[in-house]
Amino acid sequence: MKKAARWLCLLLGLAAAAGIEGCGSQSPVPPAGQQPPQSLQPERSGNEAAQEPVEPAMKPRDDIRDRVEAMSLDEKVGQLLLVGLEGTEVDGRAREWMHTYHAGGFILFRDNIQNAAQLAKLVGDLKEANRSSGGVPLWLSLDEEGGRVSRMPAELAKPPSAAAVGRADKPAASLAVGRAVGRELAAFGMNMNFAPVLDVFSNPANTVIGDRAYGRDPAQVSRIGIQTMKGLQSQQVAAVVKHFPGHGDTVEDSHYGLPVVAHDLERLRKLELKPFAEAITSGADAVMVAHILLPKLDAEAPASLSRRIVTGLLREEMDFGGVVVTDDLVMGAITKRYDLGQAGVQAVAAGVDVLLVGHGHEAGTAVFSAVKRAVQEGVITEARLKESVTRILRLKAKYRLTDERPGAVDTAALNSGLKNAMKELEVTAPAGGK
Repeated sequence: MKKAARWLCLLLGLAAAAGIEGCGSQSPVPPAGQQPPQSLQPERSGNEAAQEPVEPAMKPRDDIRDRVEAMSLDEKVGQLLLVGLEGTEVDGRAREWMHTYHAGGFILFRDNIQNAAQLAKLVGDLKEANRSSGGVPLWLSLDEEGGRVSRMPAELAKPPSAAAVGRADKPAASLAVGRAVGRELAAFGMNMNFAPVLDVFSNPANTVIGDRAYGRDPAQVSRIGIQTMKGLQSQQVAAVVKHFPGHGDTVEDSHYGLPVVAHDLERLRKLELKPFAEAITSGADAVMVAHILLPKLDAEAPASLSRRIVTGLLREEMDFGGVVVTDDLVMGAITKRYDLGQAGVQAVAAGVDVLLVGHGHEAGTAVFSAVKRAVQEGVITEARLKESVTRILRLKAKYRLTDERPGAVDTAALNSGLKNAMKELEVTAPAGGK
């Protein structure tokens, strides 16, 4: 329990740097490379000012880096994993993920959610179990895009599809819908949503994306989708924009095979990449990379496992310094071509931070073991591992993650909030929320 309390204090303390009250007050520390205000600098005589050499200023303390240095190898590797849950309650395997493998979080699917009361209990039990292990607070995530991709309980009104939001073309309404969805997730203790979809629906034959996209014009997708992202963020829910570098011009479903996008970088910059570039400029915290092959960028590896795409394009050219997440590794695009452990190692080497393993306990443990072994053997350097863990912990601190149980959930108030947000769209809420 003391260890868990230290984690809470650490996360809230880092949030305090952004003006949020944390665990105790501290004197302000200037950012690295900056001098304190003139009024705080000691006066020097002329002789003192001329003396050489000048002693370098002490580096400010960085609690996140200190904590990463103190973590065991298992703890660091565990933070890279976001895993699925079997069933509707916390069982022995779920506890093993937290106590033995130190998993960074869980993703929930429809099979994990029966109703509102059960979801609140499940999330609370996960948080409580993780707190008892003294671990870093968990990501509790799901795909709540709206329309046909909605995981929340049937008692809640369903958000509109991205296509419906896009057709209305009202940024303020998109922001309101994002806020309402974020409020729902936060009420249940969820803190990460794999949305919004920023794919440009450029291929009418693409049924994988279809109405999950905001439209066919990259400017419209940016204008509307980014407001949904901001709405989620405003409710302390981390939005993961997807599916980089663009899944809108595919026909094959990556759940079953590997889609191929034949465009070169010039075309991607003009169309597919535009919404992601705008999202990064607008404060995107996390990006999901798709399992799609772009042979003109990398003829061998899908985007999710490609250093040229993750590090070269996303991080270096597009200047994204946030958290990069793979699409679910347990999808046909990966499992038909790679050993799962090998895929996990290759993704981390490419620059990915979070490995999503949404299905199968054995699949997740295989990825954990492979990445750990790769670090021990030097295939993945310790520095590379620490880089990802540092990004993950910084984002958890930013969103003030805790392992406190959620309070009572007022589903009627949540439904009212979403339905009011949807009035501006002139669409009717899909079934649910009775």
